[in-house]
Amino acid sequence: MKNIISDKYKTILFHICLWGIWLYLPLSNTRDEELYTRTIQMFSFIFLTHIPLFFINTEWLIPKILHKKGTTTYFWLLLGFILVFAIWHNLVGDWVKNILDIKDRGHRNLTWSLVPIIFVTAISTGYGLFNYVVKEEKVKQEAQQERLQSELSFLRSQISPHFIFNILNSIVYLIRTKSDLAEPVTIKLSELMRYMLYESESAQIPLDKELTYLSNYIELQKVRFEDDVAIKLHTEGEVTNQIIEPMLMIPFVENAFKHGVGMILNPIIDISIKITENELFFNVRNKIAPESAEDKDSSSGIGLRNVKRRLELLYPHKHQLDIKDTEGWFEVNLNLKFN
Repeated sequence: MKNIISDKYKTILFHICLWGIWLYLPLSNTRDEELYTRTIQMFSFIFLTHIPLFFINTEWLIPKILHKKGTTTYFWLLLGFILVFAIWHNLVGDWVKNILDIKDRGHRNLTWSLVPIIFVTAISTGYGLFNYVVKEEKVKQEAQQERLQSELSFLRSQISPHFIFNILNSIVYLIRTKSDLAEPVTIKLSELMRYMLYESESAQIPLDKELTYLSNYIELQKVRFEDDVAIKLHTEGEVTNQIIEPMLMIPFVENAFKHGVGMILNPIIDISIKITENELFFNVRNKIAPESAEDKDSSSGIGLRNVKRRLELLYPHKHQLDIKDTEGWFEVNLNLKFN
């Protein structure tokens, strides 16, 4: 909306400047005793010939004829309008002279009328072509933005079932093995799901909310695994007014718990977050079993592919993601510049 208003003001300002200069130049060399009649003449020419020709060219000929029917049709139509308005310009001049009873200082033929008409045509053609290119570029950008937004909406919609699936697995595990913890943990899980379902719909959220959500998720995993898994979370830096796309870090943490526990000797999930005023440094690493690469199910990697694409869409040229799988460790390093 603001851009539309801004474009309208720019257009109005352009026309005020153009026609103001167009009126001032011939009047600047006019003698005082002729100023009144000359002003009437110029206003008549501007409002009855120049402005109509300008808008016919910019609003109809260029967008409707030139870019739909080609340059040949546009050229002949424009030439026809130039001749018609040159004749009309001559007639307007004679009409004004008769009304004001101006004595003719000499015969002014069609050639005299063609000069300002051709000049107005040249200005309007340049302006119209420039406007058309700008509008076409905006249409392309809007279409591209709509496609990206549709893709982003689809990616966000994938978060919900994927996350809920993991949550349900946690609840089933607690009910079977630690029934006394099932109720309070289920309540905590419902809070996480509420965050996931509602907060994640926002385009961006305060960083502290995302960190709180991540911390709560890790605490629940600590309840689930107790001392079976060494879970470490280290946060460094000060959270102020930074904002971030919701649920960017959690897929990497989920992946660590999915593939970093089970048939692994002394499993470790190590998460570190460093925050500066303009950047986020996120690292998560976990041990993996040698056979884990062959044992992945069909849904494995959906979350990682999802978050990679979201980073590409939302933080182009503002993030660096490095994923390594070496010497029995799976490690993710994400460097993100806040928008």
